[in-house]
Amino acid sequence: MNIILAPVITEKSETLKAQNVYVFKVNKKANKTQIKNEIEKRFGVKVLNVNTLNAIQKKRRVGRYTGLSTAYKKAYVKLAEGSSIEY
Repeated sequence: MNIILAPVITEKSETLKAQNVYVFKVNKKANKTQIKNEIEKRFGVKVLNVNTLNAIQKKRRVGRYTGLSTAYKKAYVKLAEGSSIEY
């Protein structure tokens, strides 16, 4: 199972980097322990804690057609002092 799908690069996630918090889009079935282990293994850093949230679907409209955006899970990963991730 592929746990980490992509980094979330937004204005909010860029400001959180100053607090050593990184945001990732993760698999919906992944739990906090799996996310922590995957981050530590893939990037070689020490993770202090992981907070997750399920991003809900939102209505989107293109012309006269309406639909829903895809739902996904986000993980806020706080790293130990002196650690950083480059992506």
